[in-house]
Amino acid sequence: MLENPRLRPPGGTGWLAWLRNYRAAWLSGDVTAGLVVSVMIIPQSMAYAMLAGLPVEIGLYASMLPLVGYALFASSMTLSVGPVAVTGLMTASLIAPLAPAGTELYLQLAIWLALLSGAMLFILGLLRMGFLANFLSHPVISGFLSGAALLIIFSQLPHVFGLAALPHTPAQLADQWRPVNSLVTAMGLISLGWLMYARTRLAGHLVRFGLHVGVARLAARLAPILVVVLGIAATAGFDLAERGVPVVGDLPAGLPSLQWVTPDWSHLRVLLIPAALISLVSFVESVSLAQSLARRKRESIDPDRELLALGAANACAGMSGGFAVCGGLSRSVVNMEAGANTPLASIIAAVIIALIVATLAPLFPHLPLVVLATIILVAVTPLIDLVSLRRAWEYDRAEGLTLLLTALGVLVFGIEGGIILGVCLSIASQLWRGSRPHVAVVGRVPDTQYFRNVNRHLVEIEPHLLAIRIDENIFFANTKAVERALLDAFNDYPDTRHVLLILSAVNHIDSTGLDMLSELTEGFAERGVRLHLAEVKGPLMDQLTETDWISQQVGEVFPSTHIAFNTLANLKSEEPAKTE
Repeated sequence: MLENPRLRPPGGTGWLAWLRNYRAAWLSGDVTAGLVVSVMIIPQSMAYAMLAGLPVEIGLYASMLPLVGYALFASSMTLSVGPVAVTGLMTASLIAPLAPAGTELYLQLAIWLALLSGAMLFILGLLRMGFLANFLSHPVISGFLSGAALLIIFSQLPHVFGLAALPHTPAQLADQWRPVNSLVTAMGLISLGWLMYARTRLAGHLVRFGLHVGVARLAARLAPILVVVLGIAATAGFDLAERGVPVVGDLPAGLPSLQWVTPDWSHLRVLLIPAALISLVSFVESVSLAQSLARRKRESIDPDRELLALGAANACAGMSGGFAVCGGLSRSVVNMEAGANTPLASIIAAVIIALIVATLAPLFPHLPLVVLATIILVAVTPLIDLVSLRRAWEYDRAEGLTLLLTALGVLVFGIEGGIILGVCLSIASQLWRGSRPHVAVVGRVPDTQYFRNVNRHLVEIEPHLLAIRIDENIFFANTKAVERALLDAFNDYPDTRHVLLILSAVNHIDSTGLDMLSELTEGFAERGVRLHLAEVKGPLMDQLTETDWISQQVGEVFPSTHIAFNTLANLKSEEPAKTE
């Protein structure tokens, strides 16, 4: 059977693996995607730098060399990295307690946060720790992003409506809701209205006018460019900065220099935990997005290579004076829809951004901050995942509660507190489920070799044989529950002479569980009852073989429940039960 080459990452492993099998036919798509994404990234990057509490040019710096660093090791052919809302918010939240925003120390800590994050991700990639992406469940990620989106929206409202002060709580927002510049408010509402229209209806209207669907979607996603161009033109043409409209201001000339200042060791030590948090969140979010994009193109990704790629991207961000980066949803979707075939599209985008920054930078100082704020608002609103909350709540209340409380935890306790709360809730919900194992007495479906729960199906049972299926690993949190269920079942069938434990769903028994089973087996033996096992999985049997429980206390270990039933049914008259 021939294998579809698109089902695995092109080029195998190693750096620039995708380049080994590069085809000339892919070049036009990569060039087109690079051009489109570069135009889209510029306003987004400046907006997210403002969200991070950094000068807007830092966002531009984080949109050049990191794209090249990611392309060196990428396994995803369409993921586009750069500054995103979540990393911007996390950078601001994690560094704010260490230094005042706008200071040189604040900037250097943001740079070193990216460097440390890059080092951690790259080392994890070398250690092949890609499975860490499974440690944050979907409800935790969705709750975290929803809470972060609400925080971001709240932080940008003062910029949009020209409030007198930047409040820190909803109560302060209500008290200080006094617009001081109606011109800023008008610009904010107009920009917000256009961007919301472009996100929801523009593509459909363009299709009705005869535009191709793909082109219409790209045009709608590039709508922020029009807001930026018109904002710059209005501010420069009507001298709005002199009329109180906050603007970006002067930017450093030229491209970033590859140098940085090393803060005190005390500051770097404090950054270790924030760097670990931002690394984990950015990796999980990027890998989830990369997997989703890969499925659309019948490709696959390698999480270990993604760790290396994200590590290189963040290291490059720090070395070029930027802040932490990860995969971005909107730019990645645009990258794919524009025809990207390989990470060469990202390299081309980085080159184009560098050329734009080097030539058109004198225009950016006229860009109104309110325009960047509206871009942020429209970009993060879809992160409020009410659909996942409703689905999780209807399917599993524990997961729905985890999602909701994680979002509330981000709002109440901040980024770190929200993530820690979400992880703890996920662990607690798993322990709670594991502590309530399903234990069923089973019988044979007539004239078959199938065995089902006696309370759910019409089955046949042997009067002296009690067959019990345990549908959960046996560990410290559920040993009492398993023991209680076994004893209750034994009391319900007083004529039992043989107990058969069916372990087809058990992958592990810890030492606490083994002690419980050993004591239970002794108790059965005192009543003249033998305990047997069936359908024990190989790895578990390997572990149990070395124990006294198997060698001295357990009767027989059967490969199937059917064989156990046939064998033990014939033994019922040979081992009379002892009386107490």
